[in-house]
Amino acid sequence: MKTKIIKYITIILIAVTALYSCNDLDLAPTNRFTDANYWTSTEKAAAVLNMAYSQMFGADFFFANERLSDNLYEGRGNTSEKIITSGQADASLGRFSDEWRRCYEGIKTTHIFMDNVDLVPNMDSEVKERMIAEARFIRAFLFFRLTNHYGDVPLFDYSITREEANNIERSPKSAVIDFVRSELTSIVNSLPQKEGYSDKDKGRITQGAVMMLLARTYLYENSWSDVASITQRIMSGEFGQYELFPNYEGLFLPENEHNSEVILDLGYTPELRTWMEMYDGIPISEGGRINAFAPTQELVDNYIMRNGRAINEAGSGYNENDPYTNRDPRFNASIVYHGYQWRDGNGIVSTIYIRPGSSSEAGATNLDEYTGPGQNSTSTGYYIRKYFDPTAPEGMNSGLNIILMRYADVLLMHAEAKNELGEMNESVWNQTIRLIRERAGFTDGAALNFPQEGNMREIIRRERRSELAIEGLRIFDIRRWGTIETVMNGIPHGARFAADNTQYIELEERRFNPERDYLFAIPQSQRDINENLTQNPGY
Repeated sequence: MKTKIIKYITIILIAVTALYSCNDLDLAPTNRFTDANYWTSTEKAAAVLNMAYSQMFGADFFFANERLSDNLYEGRGNTSEKIITSGQADASLGRFSDEWRRCYEGIKTTHIFMDNVDLVPNMDSEVKERMIAEARFIRAFLFFRLTNHYGDVPLFDYSITREEANNIERSPKSAVIDFVRSELTSIVNSLPQKEGYSDKDKGRITQGAVMMLLARTYLYENSWSDVASITQRIMSGEFGQYELFPNYEGLFLPENEHNSEVILDLGYTPELRTWMEMYDGIPISEGGRINAFAPTQELVDNYIMRNGRAINEAGSGYNENDPYTNRDPRFNASIVYHGYQWRDGNGIVSTIYIRPGSSSEAGATNLDEYTGPGQNSTSTGYYIRKYFDPTAPEGMNSGLNIILMRYADVLLMHAEAKNELGEMNESVWNQTIRLIRERAGFTDGAALNFPQEGNMREIIRRERRSELAIEGLRIFDIRRWGTIETVMNGIPHGARFAADNTQYIELEERRFNPERDYLFAIPQSQRDINENLTQNPGY
């Protein structure tokens, strides 16, 4: 489906661009797009729906969300995410207005589709029902995205007029969540399971995606019984057959797109629709431009040892002078560290030198060395490997799909819910965490077997962070746990490269105000148009 969707996006971009007026909730369409002469075929209707797919999410926000968390640190520039994490954001910030605008753009596109699809002559009724369900899912996804960031937001299920847009009020978050859940419950049986799609339509929304989004609506509110019930049904195969892809690193490579673990992804394809965020995340010696964001020491320290113990746990075997040996295999698949063996798209392996002074000693270039804050090289002493596309050309314009939902997350949600309900036992462990660790490459029984001691909540949360690192989900986890008030307050760290490699790098302080920063500000540009849009506290 990836190529099919992308080619239609290009065709209608000009028409869609003409839709937008000053108020992001209005986005009034022109006759070019709503005239009955347009809606003459299923293919033209599909073009509009495919546009909504492209507006559902994007690589830019995917990685930007991770930069709002304690997993990544931005070392260059003064981006919106850096302003937010420093505690200095106000209602005029670009991220606040961009997130709002792009969500409502996508919602408008779904309404245009649903308003006009009945005009298509002789359209197959089953195809129409499925496509309407896809549009309703995208709309629900976007409203869920909005309410997670802004809390109360304008809620409507039809194409509103400009006058309505300029006077609409915010609906309570509870009403938005209720709407999302109602929509998902209503459409699930109108969509096929993943096995019901042909190869050309792989990547379209399925029953599995609907139910996983429904589970997330309960996860983000810590409604554990509902989470456990839904995830158990997904695990039983009621909504399609999913299983862990056997190789963790391979899960994120282009040759394995649409594999057995993927429930929903963002479709990209070389030359037609690409993303290039990794251009500023990988080592410069391996094709990176500059290093704009890098993993923190706090993320590195989260990865356990191969014997299943945390690095600060007695008996872990962790050696601060040899910190990257015998670590969780997912660490090597995700983060580039000093001495990392980098394999490029041609299978050529090279050593990455990052520790200050090591490049000249090894006879290598020093482009990857840590040289201090604000420089082209890494600000933390680490680079990113996960989501590196070895087939991407120079400039990292990647056509690699980005995974939004995958089966490992279902297992992690189930484990967390069962533990919070007081129902975690060896059977649940073996169905969830053990499977994930076996796939990751753990072989030590101490790492695989059900723990007889230790804080199970901490074990599961640590597992979730390592498994899903750099996938844009961490910010929502630390918000719902309330740990954001601690982990995003204070000084983040980088590798032990300061003071002649004897101290950990100290980065710029982050500040989180619990009275304000759980929510984004309602964009000032929209409040200037609509005086009925109230502001969130503290802005």
